[in-house]
This record gives sequence, structure tokens and C-alpha cells, in this order.
Amino acid sequence: MRTYDDTMFIDTFEHEYTWLNGFLRNVKRFSTRNAVIDGETNRSWTYESLNKEANRLANALQNLGLKKNDVVMIALRNCPEFCFSYIGPRKIGVILLASNFNLASGEFALLINHNKPRVVIYSGMISSIMAEAGQMSEWKPEKFILADNIENHELPSGHIFYEDFIKDAGNEEPEINFRPHIYDEVLRLCTSGTTALPKSVPLNDINEVLSAHDVIMHYPMNQNDVTLNMTPWFHRGGCHSGGVCPTFYAGACAVVMRKFQPSNALEWVEKYKITYMMGSPSNLAMLCLAQKKERKNLSTLKGLVTMGAPLSKADCIRYMEVLTPNIFNGYGTTETFWNSFLRPYNLPDGAGSVGGSCTDDEVRVVRLYENKKAEPDDCVPYDNASEGEIIIRAPEKTTYSYFNNDEMAREKFYKGWMYTGDTGVWNENLIVTVRGRKDDLIITSGENIYPTQIEEAINEHPKVKDSIVTSVPDSLRGQAVAAYIVPEDKTLTIRELFEFCTSHKMLSIYKRPRYFAIIDELPQTSTGKKKHFEMKARAVKDLEAGLLKKD
Repeated sequence: MRTYDDTMFIDTFEHEYTWLNGFLRNVKRFSTRNAVIDGETNRSWTYESLNKEANRLANALQNLGLKKNDVVMIALRNCPEFCFSYIGPRKIGVILLASNFNLASGEFALLINHNKPRVVIYSGMISSIMAEAGQMSEWKPEKFILADNIENHELPSGHIFYEDFIKDAGNEEPEINFRPHIYDEVLRLCTSGTTALPKSVPLNDINEVLSAHDVIMHYPMNQNDVTLNMTPWFHRGGCHSGGVCPTFYAGACAVVMRKFQPSNALEWVEKYKITYMMGSPSNLAMLCLAQKKERKNLSTLKGLVTMGAPLSKADCIRYMEVLTPNIFNGYGTTETFWNSFLRPYNLPDGAGSVGGSCTDDEVRVVRLYENKKAEPDDCVPYDNASEGEIIIRAPEKTTYSYFNNDEMAREKFYKGWMYTGDTGVWNENLIVTVRGRKDDLIITSGENIYPTQIEEAINEHPKVKDSIVTSVPDSLRGQAVAAYIVPEDKTLTIRELFEFCTSHKMLSIYKRPRYFAIIDELPQTSTGKKKHFEMKARAVKDLEAGLLKKD
């Protein structure tokens, strides 16, 4: 029982406090200001013209018969069409599934079957892969739309160009027959799982609004900022850490970068007066090398933000000296966005840790048990030595769910917390340092890779008896994939393994092993489980000794 009449507050808050309404406010406030700049094609869109392009897509989808809770899947590089797709579908209640454009055709087919999109929009450079995925999938989308085709790739049979799809659609606001709600799913992102099928992470409208607020508060970001994300927008970090979500909500401007090129990034900072750049640690390493040679004017940078892995103190100092003193480092997950954050005043002294919890979040380190989860309050001591599992509470930025995957949801979410699988320690100030993984996840250039999926693919080779996949250090990617093979046929060569993995329909480019070794047997426990932890330690030594071979 309230002490006041809360009817209007609840009605207004739940139906009007949406990301789209925030964007539309900026269309009115900043109609003639740039919202998007495409440096490669020398095109730009103001907030007014961006909104019209989003309306064209929304009306074209509506003309096709799409309605609330239908799904549009995109496999797009950072490009203008990504921006249109991010805004347009939500205007008619359609859910946007943003997938990794680096997937193999078989992986795309699995994703299509699982999410059942009525429309697929993809970048031209994967036209042949997407054509094959459409043939392989059991679910048949009504339209495959080739967009972002600056390289003039050939249109596959039965597909349609983006320009032709929207050419007869009006640019007026589409009519809708429903009332939006802040709990409506508007975006679905993908994160790696132990199988070839990525986990689909649903995000609702209030997740979008409060993720944007998190960036606006922590950077801080405002309408005068210009952002450049050096990583793909389909990632949570790409989309929400200075990507299209907070940028358009704040009324700022996003510069499109389809493929990371350090020289272009540095040139565009100077040309477009970029204030915030986002990227993985490997992006920063390459950017630093390029800046030492080119010495561009980076004085407009208010922040260089990295996620995906902690920064070493030495790297942090180097980036602060060569690029900008304004370094930020976030830690989080696809499911929860970032949840701890190191700001410039925390660095370089705080480098190596992931810092303390963000303003609205809580990060804890709880005890590790063999066959059960620790309770959320069963924490390890604050001694910076006792290792436990890192868990996260961020109810404003997660739905605590996976689409059509209740089993995985039960494994990851418990009593309002996400159990990350990362292990770490913390100190008396609740500063968390990541130590490793409960499982055997490999992270290369910010992409999560599970060894079991790659092993299953390799084991399909007729000359392979068994395999074990692990990681080795890589100066640019953080980690690289290494595979140890026990042959069924002794004539098996490393060249054959490379060719097999390169052509495999379930292995994305980033998942393919860079190193191979042919061995006699795999290390296993008494119950027959592969000892990935043992091979990980061995692989480092084998790489140094030259026993792991490239093609």
C-alpha cells in the first residue's frame, strides 16, 4: 500500500521510459547534428536523416508482415545499415538478433534454426557463407538481404539488395498497434557456449536504457562526444561501451569502422575530433605501435576504453605515454555488460586488477565447490590470496536468462547473481583480480572460444583418433588456439589439419587453430576426462621449444 497514488507513475515509467523515446528526443533536439559518420565512404547522417532511414527499414519490414516479437537477424560489420537495423525494428516491436559476422555457414544455420528470424540482413563480404547457411538451415527466413556492399559482392540467388528492399518504403514513423513496455525484449546478443550454437542473450528495453546511463555516468558521455569503436558492435562491449546504444541515447556521434586499421583509427581521431575510442587490449597494442610511427594529434581523446582482459601495469603506462593518459578498463560479460571499471585515476597503480564494482552493480568472489554453487554470501576472505568464483549482480543490465535455454540459465543465474566461471581474488577494498577460469575458455581478440567445439570438429577428420585444444599466449590476440592431435592414421600431416579446419563449416575463422602438434596420447583423468589444464601449461613450453607448428 503506497502513501500516494502511484498509478500514473507506474503507467508512465513502464511504457514511456524506453530507449527509443530517448533517441527520438535527440532527433528533435539535435536534428541537424551528425549522428553517424562513415569515414570509408565519406557519408554522414544527421539525427533527422538517421531516423528517416530507420523508418524506411521499419516500414519495409512492416510491409512484409513483421509484427511484435518477430525476429530480424543481422550479421553486419560496423556500418550505417547496422545503425538503421538497431533502431528500425524496435519501432514496430521486432526483436533484433545481432550475430557475429565471422561465423561459419554451419554456425549461422544453427543460429537461424534456434532463433527463427523472419529476415536476415548481412554484410556483402559474407554473401557466399550466408547463401550456404540458408541452404543448410531447416528454418527458412522470408528474406535474405545483402547490405553494406561497398566491395560490390555478387548477390546470391533468391536474395535481395538492402536498397531494393527499402526503396518503396516511406520515411514516416510507422504505425503500431501495441503499447511498448520497458520489459519488452528489443535486442538479442550472442555469446559462446560449449556447443557450436552460441547462447542467445535477450535484453529488454530498460536494460538498454540503463546500460546507456551506465556509460553516460562512468565516462561521462554527452551530446558533444564523438565515438569510435575499434571492435564489432555485435558484442555487448561493442554495442554498449560507447557503441550505438549509449551514443544515440546521449545524442553523440558514432564513427563507423568496419575493420580495425590502426592508421585509419589514428587519422580519424584527428579528422573527426574523436573523444572516446573503444577496443580490445590487442587493438590498443597495435594502435600504440602505429602511433609511435605516425604521431597523430590525439589531444581530443577524453578516453581510451578497453574490455575483455585486464591491462598489465607496463602496458598501461605505455598506452598512457603514447596514446592518452585517459585509459579506462572495464570487466563484465555479454549477459551483464561491464560490472567493474577502472578509470584514469585508478591507473596505472590499479592495473592488473579489474577494479571495484560499478555504481549500480556488485561484484563478489565466492568459494569454489566441486559439485555445487556457493551461496552469494559465501565469500572468500578479503586477503588477495584466497581464490574463488567471481559473481555479478546487475539487475538493471540483464534479464537473467537465455533464449530457449533454461538449462544454461539455471547454471549461470542464481538468486539474482550471475556466476561467471571466472576465478579471482579480492582485497579489503573489494578490488577484484581475475586469476583464470573454472572451465577451459579461450579468449582470442575478445572472442570467447570453447575447446570442446573445436575438438569435435577436428575429430571428424578420418585420420584423427582424438584431439585436445588449448591456448598459447599471443602478443596481439591475447591467446591463440593450439590443437594436439592423436592420429588414427600415421600419415596425417599438419598441412592436412590446417586445410580441414579452414574448410570446416562449423569453425569460424577466429576459432581455427593457429598451431598443431601430433602426439601419441592425450593426458586424461582416471575417469577419462581430458586434462585441459595440463595441456595449457605444456603448450606454453612446446611453443617456446618449437614443437607446436604452423602450416
